[in-house]
Amino acid sequence: MKYVCDACGWEYDEELGYPEGGIAPGTKFEDLPEDFECPLCGVGKDMFSAAD
Repeated sequence: MKYVCDACGWEYDEELGYPEGGIAPGTKFEDLPEDFECPLCGVGKDMFSAAD
């Protein structure tokens, strides 16, 4: 599943994770830390939408 930042369009792919930010591949979006922020624009998890 992929999630897209509503503010800037950065995409979080659960299969790939975000190794640069310490998020392992396979990490589900709901399992990201509550303080996770978009690496491009800094908005929180509540500003992400599921992508098809």
